[in-house]
Amino acid sequence: MTTRGVLYVHSAPRALCPHVEWAVAGVLGVRVTLDWIKQPAAPGTWRAEFSWQGEVGTASKLASALRGWHLLRFEVTAEPCATAEGERYSSTPDLGIFHAVTGMHGDILIPEDRLRAALARSARGESELPGEIAKLLGKPWDDELEPFRYAGEGAPVRWLHQVV
Repeated sequence: MTTRGVLYVHSAPRALCPHVEWAVAGVLGVRVTLDWIKQPAAPGTWRAEFSWQGEVGTASKLASALRGWHLLRFEVTAEPCATAEGERYSSTPDLGIFHAVTGMHGDILIPEDRLRAALARSARGESELPGEIAKLLGKPWDDELEPFRYAGEGAPVRWLHQVV
């Protein structure tokens, strides 16, 4: 079963750009050359985005391949398909990586065990419930990435397909 998604590299230092391409190519099994453009939200960095198609699990492989670089901001999405829910990964240098399962309309689906754990931490006074829910929804990542998303409006998108 295949799915498709989008990789958004929101900001990367110029020296890291070829390494991102190599990492993505290693996951997709095809040569990858991204159209890098300057990222106005962080002068001295570059951004790129492209759509991909591949096996279910490709989004997690892409996120895993990119998560080790501290100076990289990125997001990977995968659409739901007949055999799997959708996914969203977001990563920032300060927050690390966020993962969410998404439904057919793009809504984040929060597993009940994660909700129960958030309620328990709040009940014990370890945290406030609104903050716990914000983390479950990825709000800190959205807040940090929003200026980079906005700066990328109108950027070119290229379709790439995984060799299956």
